[in-house]
Amino acid sequence: MPPKFTAYKYEALGAGAGDDGENSVDGEEYEMQAEIGLELHDDGLNDGVCPTEAQYGSLRRVADDIPWNAYLIAFVELAERFSTYGAGVVFTNFIQYPLPFDSHTGAGLRNGQSGALGKGQHASTGITTLYMFWCYITPFLGAYIADVHLGRFNTISLAVVIALIGHIILIVAAIPGIIEHPDTSLLIFLVALVITGFGTGLFKANISPLVAEQYQRTKPFVLILKSGEQVIVDPALTVSRIYMYFYLMINLGALLGQFSMTYAEKYVGFWLAYTLPTVIFLLCPVILFIGRKQYIRSPPTGSVLATFLHLFRFAAKGRWSLNPFVTWRNFTAYDFWDAAKPSRVRPAARPAWMTFDDRWVDEVQRGLRACTVFAWFPIYWLTVNQLNNNLTSQAATMTTNGLPNDILSNIDPFALIVFIPLCDLFLFPALRRQGIKFTSLKRITAGFLTSSVAMLWAAGLQYTIYQTNPCHYAAATCADSNGNPLVSPINVWIQTPAYVLLAFSEILATITGLDYAFTQAPKNMRSLVMSLFMFTVAVSALIGEGLLWLSADPMLVWNYAVVAILAGGGGCVFWLTVRHLDV
Repeated sequence: MPPKFTAYKYEALGAGAGDDGENSVDGEEYEMQAEIGLELHDDGLNDGVCPTEAQYGSLRRVADDIPWNAYLIAFVELAERFSTYGAGVVFTNFIQYPLPFDSHTGAGLRNGQSGALGKGQHASTGITTLYMFWCYITPFLGAYIADVHLGRFNTISLAVVIALIGHIILIVAAIPGIIEHPDTSLLIFLVALVITGFGTGLFKANISPLVAEQYQRTKPFVLILKSGEQVIVDPALTVSRIYMYFYLMINLGALLGQFSMTYAEKYVGFWLAYTLPTVIFLLCPVILFIGRKQYIRSPPTGSVLATFLHLFRFAAKGRWSLNPFVTWRNFTAYDFWDAAKPSRVRPAARPAWMTFDDRWVDEVQRGLRACTVFAWFPIYWLTVNQLNNNLTSQAATMTTNGLPNDILSNIDPFALIVFIPLCDLFLFPALRRQGIKFTSLKRITAGFLTSSVAMLWAAGLQYTIYQTNPCHYAAATCADSNGNPLVSPINVWIQTPAYVLLAFSEILATITGLDYAFTQAPKNMRSLVMSLFMFTVAVSALIGEGLLWLSADPMLVWNYAVVAILAGGGGCVFWLTVRHLDV
C-alpha cells in the first residue's frame, strides 16, 4: 500500500468559518489565495481549490490516496486470482505428461515429472490456449448482464458461484480412481474448464471497473504538502495508481497460488493442487458479503450497444461511398460525430433514442479511439501467453535439481510485486519531476518492445537447449531406455531474464491498458469497453492456435523468434499509427 501523504488542503471557507487547526483557513488567507490566482471549485467531493492555467503548467502532479473499499475489492481479486492461477499453473503438466509409473495422483515426487493425461505438448498448448480464448470472450456476456440486468456487483457475485462449481468439478477430474483413466479424466477436465472459464469471464468484465469506481473524484485540486510544496492532485494519476496496486494484488494472488500449487502437484498430486485453490476461492463470497454495503455500486443502466448503433447510423448518413477509401476517409473525419450531437438536431426532428447529450457523443468518440489502441494488443499478448505453456515446457527440458518445472513461472508475479511499488513511488514520479511525459501510449509502446526482448532471450535459450540436450531437436521427449527424462545440463534459472522482462512489460502495457480502457470509456459503457480490451486476449489466443505448429520440437526456436519479431515490429507500427492520439 502506498504511503498516505501528510498534507494540508485549501478549504473553500469564508471568514468566520469553523476552525479546525492547520487544515482550515480564515477569511484573510482565503482572500490571499484569490490574489495569487487560486480558483475555488466544489463538486461535492473535492471541496478545494481548482488549479489555474498557470498552475497546471508549473505545479507537480501527484496521485490521491486510494479508498479503503477499493483495496477490499482488490482482495477479492487476489483470492480469485489465487484460485485461477493456482489451478491453472499445473494445467500444462496435467495435460502434457503421462501419469508417473505406479502413481495414483500424478505426483512426480523428487526426481520425476508430474503428469496425468499424457497428451503431449501440442495438446497442452492447444487446450490451454482455447481455455484462454473462452475466458476472454465471455466478458462480453458479463458486461451485458451487468449493464442491463444485475449491475456490476451482483454480476460478480453470480460469477463467483459459477466459477466455484467449475473448481469443484476440476477436483473430480484429478482424484485417484479417475485420474488413472485419461480419457474420462480429460472429459471431466474439459467440462470444468468450460464452467470455470464462464465464471471467470463474467468476473473479469466487471471487477476492474468496480475497483476504479470506488474513487469518486473527477477534477484536479491544489494541495499543500507538509514540506510547503504546492501540488496538483490529479484524479487521472489516482486511477492509474489504483490499477497499479490492483494489478499488484492480482500478482500477489497468482504468486501465492502458483508457488504453493506447483509443490502440491509435485509432492502430493493434482487433486490437492485443485482443492487448495477452491478453498481459497471461498473467501470471495465471504468478502463480498461483508463489504456489500460499503461498495460504491453503479446500477444497471440498460444496454447502450443499441443506442450506440443508432448513433453511428445517424452520424454515417451521407458518408457512405462505393469507394472504400472515400468511406474510410469520411468515417475518420474530425467532424464525423458532430452531426449526431443533439444540439445539432432540431428538437422536433430528434429520434426517440436520442436521450443523451453532446458530452456523451464526445465520450463515445473518445472510447472508439481507445478501441483503435486495443486493436494492437493481440500481438502483445502472444508474448505473455508463452508464460502459460511453452516456457513451462521449456523449463522441463533443463536441469531443475528437483524443482517443479512450473515453479519458474512464479518469477513473473514476484517481479511484478517488486516493480509495481518501485515504479509508482520512484520511477514514474522521477520522470514527472524531470518533465518527461511518459504518456499512456508511450508506455504501451515500451511494453511491446520489452516483451519482444524477452522472447529473443527465450529463443536464444531454446537454441542452446537444442545444442546441449542429448536428443538435440527432440528435447521435450528425450528419455533413456528406462523412460527417465534426459535433460540439458543448463540450469533452469537461466530463464529468469525472460520472466523479469515480461513482468516489466506488463507494467508498461497491461496495467496502462486497463487504465486506458476505464478512463477513455463513457461511464455507462465501462464494462463493454473493458470487455473489448479483454477480447484482445481472445483474439491473441486464436492467433496462437494458428501458430500452434511452432509449439513443439524442433520448431520452438522459431516459435519464440516469430513472436519476438511480431511484438517488436508491432510496437513500432503501433506507435506510428497512434502517436497523433498521444497527449
